[in-house]
Amino acid sequence: MTEAADLLLTNAEVHTLTRPDETHEAVAIRDGRIVRVGDAYELNFLAGVDTHTLDLGGRVLLPGFVDAHTHLDVVGRKLVHADLSTAGSRADALDALRERADAVPDGDPVLGFGYDESTWETAGHLTRRDLDAVDAAGPVVAVREDLHVVSLSSTGIERFGDDLPEAGVRHEGGEPTGVVVEAAAEAVLDALAPDESGTERLLRAAQEHANERGVTGVHDMVRRSHAPRVYRDLAAAGELTLRVRLNYWADHLDALVETGLRTNHGEGPVRVGAIKTFTDGSIGGRTARLSSPYADAPDERGGWTVGPEAFQDLLDSAGAAGFQVAAHAIGDVAVGAVVDAYADADPATVRHRIEHAELASDAAIERMADLGVVASVQPNFHRWAGESGLYADRLGDRRTETNRLGRLADADVPLAFGSDCMPLDPLVGVAHAVDAPTDAQGLGVTEALRAYTLGSAYAGFDEDRLGTVEPGKRADLVVLDDSPWTADDIAAVDVALTVVDGRIVHEAL
Repeated sequence: MTEAADLLLTNAEVHTLTRPDETHEAVAIRDGRIVRVGDAYELNFLAGVDTHTLDLGGRVLLPGFVDAHTHLDVVGRKLVHADLSTAGSRADALDALRERADAVPDGDPVLGFGYDESTWETAGHLTRRDLDAVDAAGPVVAVREDLHVVSLSSTGIERFGDDLPEAGVRHEGGEPTGVVVEAAAEAVLDALAPDESGTERLLRAAQEHANERGVTGVHDMVRRSHAPRVYRDLAAAGELTLRVRLNYWADHLDALVETGLRTNHGEGPVRVGAIKTFTDGSIGGRTARLSSPYADAPDERGGWTVGPEAFQDLLDSAGAAGFQVAAHAIGDVAVGAVVDAYADADPATVRHRIEHAELASDAAIERMADLGVVASVQPNFHRWAGESGLYADRLGDRRTETNRLGRLADADVPLAFGSDCMPLDPLVGVAHAVDAPTDAQGLGVTEALRAYTLGSAYAGFDEDRLGTVEPGKRADLVVLDDSPWTADDIAAVDVALTVVDGRIVHEAL
C-alpha cells in the first residue's frame, strides 16, 4: 500500500525546470522529499487522514530560489538599521539616517546600509560634510550598496580613522572626505560587527525577508562573523528556514583546515561552501581592475585587492585542502587573471567559481566554459547598465559589455544567479535578466529561472538534491501568484507560498 503524503500541493501549474521543462498539476511530499509529480486526480489518491492539502488555484509552482551570492547579515542590517537602498536622493538618505538617529541611544553609532548615489541628481558619495548634518552624538556611518565604500561623519573619522589603512582613505585639500574604500571600508565594517545576539537578530529578520521572496537557500559570504554559530544554533532548534552554504573568507582557511573541514562538510541545512576572496574592487568605487581607463577618470584603471601571485598561492592551498574557491573578479583584467589561475584545476572535483565576472571578455568566457568554471552573477546589476547611469558614467560604451548573461549561457558557462543583497529578491533579478539592455546581456524567462534554481544548486554541489521539481529531491518549493512567463512586470509578482524541506515557511494564499 502506498504511504500517504504529508503535504499535497494541487491545482497548480507546476514547472519542473528540468531540461526540457515539464508542466504538471500537483506535487506530493513526504518526509521532506518530493514523492510524486503529476496529474492532480491521480495524486489525490496520496491524500490520507493526516495529509495537509493545499489547492493552489492555478498558481505557478517552481523549485525554491537559491541565492548563490549574498550577505544575509547585511540584509538584516537594512531591516534593523536605516535602509538607504530606497533613498532617491541625498536628502532622502540623510532623512533616513536622522530617523534612525532618533531611535538609538546617545553616543551609539547611527548606521545606514545600501545607498546608491548613482541614481541621485547630485553626483558623488555621501561625505563627512553630508553626514555631519545628521544630529547625532555618536558616529554616523553610511555603507554603499556594493560594500566597497563606507561614508563616515567627522565623529566617525575620529572614532575609526586611526585604525584605517591610509590607502583606502580619500582626501580632498589634505583633509579626509569621510569616504573610505576597500580595506578601509572593511575595517569599519569589522569594527561595527554585532555580537552573537545582535547577529541572531539580524539573521532572523533576514531569513523571514528571504522566505517571503521565495528564497529557500543561500550561499552566504561570511567573515569574522558569529553567523556560522547562529545558523547552526537555529538549525538545532528547528528555527532555521533556509538552507545555508557558508562561503568563508580566505582568512578563515587555516582554521578550517586545522579543524578538518572542507567544501560540502556538514549535515542538515548548514554546510561548508567555498573559500571566498577578492581580487579587485567595484565599478562604483572605480576599483575594479580594467585593461582600459575609466571613462570618467582617464588616469584610473582600478587595482588589485589580492594580486595574481597571492591569489595563486591561496588557490593552491585551498585546492590542496579540498575547498572550492569563489573569487570576486569584476574588471576584465581581474576575470582573466582568475581564469588563468583556474586553468590547472579539476572542475569535476572543485567546481571553482568567479563571483560577478562583470566585464568578462569573450576569450575569458570561452575559457570558463572549457574549464567548467561557474559564473556566479547578479542580474540585478543591470539596473546600472542603461544608456545613462553608473556604468555609462564609469565605462562609457563598455556598459553593454557588463554582465553578458546571454553570452555566458550561449557559451555553456555554468550560470548561477545571486543578488549580493542588492536587493535580495530573485524575481527582481529575473526581471532584470529578461529585460536586459542588450541581447547579449539578457536571458529568456526559463533560463533566468533555472539560473536562480538549478544553476545555483549546481554551484553548491546540490544539483542532485535541489533545483528542480522531481521525485526524490528535497521539497524546496515556491508558489507564485502569477506566471513569470506572462506577467507584464515579473518583479511585481507576489510569492504565495514558500516550502523548505516539506515545511511551509511562508504562506500568503
